[in-house]
Amino acid sequence: MARALKFNLDLAALRDNVSAQFRGLNQNDPGTWPLLPRYTVYAAALLLALGLGWYLWLSGVKDQLDQAQQHEVQLRQQYRDKLAQAVSLDLLKAQKAQVQQYVLLLEKQLPSKAEMDALLSDINQAGIGRGLQFELFRPGQVDVRNYYAELPIAIKVQGRYNDLAAFTSDVAKLSRIVTINDIAISAPPNAGADARLTMNATARTYRYLDADEIAAQQKSKGKPGGRR
Repeated sequence: MARALKFNLDLAALRDNVSAQFRGLNQNDPGTWPLLPRYTVYAAALLLALGLGWYLWLSGVKDQLDQAQQHEVQLRQQYRDKLAQAVSLDLLKAQKAQVQQYVLLLEKQLPSKAEMDALLSDINQAGIGRGLQFELFRPGQVDVRNYYAELPIAIKVQGRYNDLAAFTSDVAKLSRIVTINDIAISAPPNAGADARLTMNATARTYRYLDADEIAAQQKSKGKPGGRR
């Protein structure tokens, strides 16, 4: 009983001593504080610094984790894309072969520079074969593009409507690519059903570039201000 009473008295005295150290502290001069308040402040500052450092470290780790997760999503998508390409590789090869064959077929329909005169003659003969009378057949300026050249031909012919329609159909059926554009058909005043009509149009034909022309095109692209 005496020991319990002495222990309670010691606790009360310790509590009073601690409370006394925290009373009357000078906020402007912490150096005069007793040891317990000073160490308490040091410990609180240390815990605050540790907590702030821990928070900043966790924030950096979270950013790295988010970046890693985004990178993982990108890698998964790339894997799925490449897997799909690998699965369809044979199909893509077959499609590539078909496209190459189609390109070769189109190239065969484009005359070379040496064959242009023969093509112009074929267009002229198509009109003559339908009984048309040419008033104008004038090739224009060649427009050189990246991989081909375009030649416009101004045409003015006279003939009956059915013959004009047959002529455009014959031109479209030529083995070389020729298009008829800007068609304008006019009739003389008081024309009858069998009157001869006048058709103004622009025929456009195309040819592929030879090796020298392709080299010149590539050279011009490499120069400042060259055609693109």
